[in-house]
Amino acid sequence: MTGELPGPAPEERPHPSGRRNKQGIRIDPQAEAEPEVRREVLSALVDHEPGVLAEVSGLFARRQFNIESLTVGPTAAEGLARMTIVVEETDPGVEQVKRQLRKLVPVHAVRELDAATERELALIKVGDDDPAGVAAVAEMYGGEAVEAGPEVVTVELTGTEAEIDAAVEAFERFGVREVARTGTAALAGGTEFTAYDDTTTDD
Repeated sequence: MTGELPGPAPEERPHPSGRRNKQGIRIDPQAEAEPEVRREVLSALVDHEPGVLAEVSGLFARRQFNIESLTVGPTAAEGLARMTIVVEETDPGVEQVKRQLRKLVPVHAVRELDAATERELALIKVGDDDPAGVAAVAEMYGGEAVEAGPEVVTVELTGTEAEIDAAVEAFERFGVREVARTGTAALAGGTEFTAYDDTTTDD
């Protein structure tokens, strides 16, 4: 007498997906998924001296961090400059950027700016076939013409990265000849002090 095991036939049973590790344990595909990349604004307080920008840029190049923009300029404190760095990395990547920056001698503090005031300046050179239209778009985005010639108009405007992107797209109808953008500069919002270091470990 032969008996049948209860349950569905073999061909009707579910077949789990995902690969197995070296121990033969099946790995959940969701757990193995790539970490999500996010945009993060970092502020670094550094010595205001020659070679610092090259040292920081060299670090990013060696580590192949995905840097969207980097701006640097003097602060109210004599001898110190502030770097604003916009990165597009996973959470581990952002933490690695901060750790590596802190290892550099000229760097005094590094932190993420979660609620920041961000601004970028852009110069946009467009065709001058429709001066009234160019002026209208410039006014819409809070910009102004800083140079007008017989064939082109150069407009200056400031805003967030998204606002600058939208303005460049709006000016496309007039024929954008050139664009120069400074990259993002940022300060912590409200009364919060930008310069403190948000490190919680010594590694």
